Amino acid sequence: MSSADTYRDAGVDTAAGDRAVELMKSAVSATHGPEVLGGVGGFAGLFDASALTRYRSPLLATSTDGVGTKIALAQAIDRHDTIGQDLVGMVVDDIVVVGAKPLFMTDYIACGRVAPERIAAIVTGIAEACAATGTALVGGETAEHPGLMAPDDYDVAGAATGVVESDAVLGADRVRDGDVVLAIESSGLHSNGFSLVRHILATAGIGLADHSDDLGGVVADVLLEPTRLYTSPLLQVLEGTPTAGAVHSLSHVTGGGIAANLARVLPRGSWIEVERSTWSPPTVFRALSSIAGSTLESSEGTWNLGVGFFAVVEAERAALVAETITGLGIPTWPVGTVSTSPRDLDSFEQGAKGVDGGAVRLVGSYAG
Repeated sequence: MSSADTYRDAGVDTAAGDRAVELMKSAVSATHGPEVLGGVGGFAGLFDASALTRYRSPLLATSTDGVGTKIALAQAIDRHDTIGQDLVGMVVDDIVVVGAKPLFMTDYIACGRVAPERIAAIVTGIAEACAATGTALVGGETAEHPGLMAPDDYDVAGAATGVVESDAVLGADRVRDGDVVLAIESSGLHSNGFSLVRHILATAGIGLADHSDDLGGVVADVLLEPTRLYTSPLLQVLEGTPTAGAVHSLSHVTGGGIAANLARVLPRGSWIEVERSTWSPPTVFRALSSIAGSTLESSEGTWNLGVGFFAVVEAERAALVAETITGLGIPTWPVGTVSTSPRDLDSFEQGAKGVDGGAVRLVGSYAG
């Protein structure tokens, strides 16, 4: 028996891995500009950093993340072409929060068995989303873990690097009294809170492959709506002549929900009341809350409820920034104003994830 046969008998098929690479190669190569050297398949991705010499004082920004239990939905209906965009949204859109332009990304897929078409669908989705955000996909790894993962199980993660001028970093230190907070619309659940989603469905006896009148289709299909990509439109606002300098901080509304993520990008001592009446949460959130017998308000610490990003903007150009982002295809609207006046903040959420930030609470009722 050859060593290759022994490895295959153990559950690792290196030939299947090679086929997967061939299937994804063109999509990955399409993300490569002249800065990427060596093509697909090397031990390490190479990126020509001489392009950074045009920066006066460049800072590198990096982020890493995964998709979480949303993957269970893709596995339930054997549809894997959207998960890649979810990964890029979770990773690359965190980089633009500090004002950075993404440069390159790598991905990692662990699976019980390499199914070439499935792996290629995932990576093609990653590559297409990388292209949409101006990010080079310079490398990745697919690893079979037979015996540790079931044959059709997989998980995916990624990491990305970007660059920003040191004097252009966005953050709480730029925020001022009177700044306007703009909400930027989400495309749905994005990739957060799916453990709660799956719990709600399981408790109600609803299968992921079932049709739901409340949700308006096959459950997994509706819930697999990919994460919206914000990097390109936000960079246009940050770099565009009429709006450059208007944005003081950005928040990506991911794990932790609405108030906590906004509080992270406000300075200590500041506060804001976010007006729920300024938007109507999409059907998917209303349907899930109805199935659970709960209120929308009870899920504000888990789901984005229709707000994927916040932008904290100088008051004089807030309307212009909102108009610009809306014109780029993502509805954007004001939800409140930052204040530093003395206030009892006991009922506010203050800071999050180790950040001693500002104070946020949601007030009023959602629009119908």
